[in-house]
Amino acid sequence: MPSAKILEQKQQFVKELSEKIRNSVTGVLVEYKGLTVAQDRELRTKLRESGATYAVIKNSLLSRAFKEAGYDGMDDTFVGTTAIALSAEEMAAPAKALSEFAKKNKFFKIKAGFVDGNALDAAGVEKLAALPSKEVLIAQVLGGLNAPISGLVTVLNGNIRGLAVALNAIKEQKEKQSA
Repeated sequence: MPSAKILEQKQQFVKELSEKIRNSVTGVLVEYKGLTVAQDRELRTKLRESGATYAVIKNSLLSRAFKEAGYDGMDDTFVGTTAIALSAEEMAAPAKALSEFAKKNKFFKIKAGFVDGNALDAAGVEKLAALPSKEVLIAQVLGGLNAPISGLVTVLNGNIRGLAVALNAIKEQKEKQSA
């Protein structure tokens, strides 16, 4: 049985971790078994660049933190080696980085994740990783909004051009009649 001091430290850690999970827009749980130090360093660098934090945490502590954060039914995820990547800002970036890394490293495996309070299985995390970046999505939405306006401008320009051609034809016809 752990001492009261150690137990208190673990409870405080679980409380802080559950708060981080609640404040994150996305999180991804992975199995990291078989990674070399160099591969782990490469992965951590990619995640840091995407604005995510990455940590290896004991399954029992992760399980308690997820329950405190309101995620139930994920107990089967906390088996084997488990690490977690959390992001408070970018929704798809950690999933993309981890998915790309998993494709290059056969031992590295995505277990599960969450987005805005909704739990995802490994396939859901892969779908999240396949989404375009936030900037691309914004550009697509703006392009979609801009298309009808561009079409209206083209139609209006066509009508004005047609009116100008008609007025020019009338002018030329009047000039021929007066000459």
